[in-house]
Amino acid sequence: MTSRYEVHEHDVLIIGAGGAGLRAAIEALAQGVRVGIVCKSLLGKAHTVMAEGGIAAAMANVDTSDDWRAHFRDTMRGGKFLNNWRMAQLHAQEAPERVRELEQWGALFDRTENGDILQRAFGGHTFKRLCHVGDRTGLEMIRTLQDRGVHLGIDVYMECTITRLLKDGNRIVGAFGYWREQGRFVVFRAKSVVICTGGIGKAWKITSNSWEYTGDGMALAYEAGADLMDMEFVQFHPTGMVWPPGVQGILVTEAVRGEGGILRNKNGERFMERYDPKKLELSTRDVVARSIYTEVRENRGTEHGGAFLDISHKPADYVKRKLPSMYHQFLELADVDITREPMEVGPTCHYMM
Repeated sequence: MTSRYEVHEHDVLIIGAGGAGLRAAIEALAQGVRVGIVCKSLLGKAHTVMAEGGIAAAMANVDTSDDWRAHFRDTMRGGKFLNNWRMAQLHAQEAPERVRELEQWGALFDRTENGDILQRAFGGHTFKRLCHVGDRTGLEMIRTLQDRGVHLGIDVYMECTITRLLKDGNRIVGAFGYWREQGRFVVFRAKSVVICTGGIGKAWKITSNSWEYTGDGMALAYEAGADLMDMEFVQFHPTGMVWPPGVQGILVTEAVRGEGGILRNKNGERFMERYDPKKLELSTRDVVARSIYTEVRENRGTEHGGAFLDISHKPADYVKRKLPSMYHQFLELADVDITREPMEVGPTCHYMM
């Protein structure tokens, strides 16, 4: 350490400590190299925790006809065939092994009666494919990955903001940043840098993202000379909270619809029958988000500019068991008991694709 700034050295430096960053760190450690991981906030606070509904993997534990080909087909169709087909193929083929890996590392998934990992229905999927931990799957994923990474020996630098990648000629040799608490500078020297900084959610007024998601990674890469591609593919989750104003945009997991939640407009109409009569509420997110937006624009929206999402037709104990986070979220933030009355929801900026 000098009097002006700290210096830390690693073989691999990973910027961002969400699911992608932690998994990259675990893989790098398996190669026997020194790994450092930098996060702008606290470890465990990444937006990965907002992936509440589950992990898509064709394990065929509930629907025995499911396989990776069906998952691949659903993924391509959901992406209107704009997808990189090879990446979609690898995703579909490798997802079951990634789920089993998380389980081996300590993740506690919900179970079928015979002990297999339980899978639920989800938007755009032909079969029940979502492996889940109630409606807190992302939280369990982060907990599992960070426990694994810390156990293996990742060096973690929390509450540190990276502002520039360092170059020697055309080669990246590290990163420069500052500690948020006191503003002191810090330099990370590294043989390679992996950017896993998440998305750009705070570019939108209504978003499920927290304050950290300001596109830092894209800016760092661009300023270092990288070409950016597919920046237009921003996912809007159909169901975020719309009322009261202080909680606008907070996610209402797709698991509500996966467990049988019904969308209605202010006239009580199940409007998804107009937009996707086959899949209804379990259509893809872009279709459902556009449908809610259309209902609001054509003056069929709710009082606060959204739609009603109702799960109250299910038994109260079932709702509390399957959707514990949503039950407490609405009770505490909106004074709404979702076992008795509908939620008011609308589209919210969610993830970069």
